Amino acid sequence: MKQLLAVGMVVWGLMGTALAQEWAKARLEKSPRHLEWVKVKQGQREVNCFVAYPEVKEKATVVVVIHEIFGLTDWVRGVADQLAAAGYIAIAPDLLSGAAPGGGGTAELGSGDAVRKAVSMLAPDQVTADLKAVTDYVVGLPAANGKVVVGGFCWGGGQSFRFATNDKKISAAFPFYGSGPEEESAMARIGGPVYGFYAGNDERVNATLPKSTELMKKAGKVYEPVTYEGAGHGFMRAGEAPDASAGNKKAREDAWKRWLEILKKI
Repeated sequence: MKQLLAVGMVVWGLMGTALAQEWAKARLEKSPRHLEWVKVKQGQREVNCFVAYPEVKEKATVVVVIHEIFGLTDWVRGVADQLAAAGYIAIAPDLLSGAAPGGGGTAELGSGDAVRKAVSMLAPDQVTADLKAVTDYVVGLPAANGKVVVGGFCWGGGQSFRFATNDKKISAAFPFYGSGPEEESAMARIGGPVYGFYAGNDERVNATLPKSTELMKKAGKVYEPVTYEGAGHGFMRAGEAPDASAGNKKAREDAWKRWLEILKKI
């Protein structure tokens, strides 16, 4: 009986993980925009990427979207599609490409714990190399105007801040509730401004903001963090869910508006 209960709990956990973003998947499937999967070569690796194209007459700025610790989910792909709706080419790489048995990525890893563990084991140098390859690929697309920015969420928020220190092509970075590098020398390599988005109820991340502010100031770089009171970690995703709290929903709406307003100026 205990074994059956344990199996049932595992199955329920997997179902919960799969069903949690059905709303995001359903919205994505209704998108009128051109959406495609591409494999970007990086050394001996191939990075599976989701690309969303805008319906515009002019060449577009590129946004590289870095996923949460939950990997490349339907919600992250939905963010790429929403950016395309706003007029940008968006590419969301699965940085877990090749991490699953048989060479698969996020989808093949299955459960949330397996994905989180795989993300935590990613080598920083590999992440940087993957992101550089993806950035080079997407900037070279005929429909791209040569300008590229990076944005990420949770784990991806920290990676977007870090990637800005490793690629001068990045015009701006948009870390969402992710901590910054801890070395002044890294901050000095950033080529463009960094615009941060943080939740009021997220002291784990917010405790790092004074240090990031200090290091960016010493390096002579632009860093503009905004904290959304009443919101929790992950509010960009949670604020879109059908059961979103009032705080997360408002924070998501305000943050999205700010993001698009800044992107228009780049």
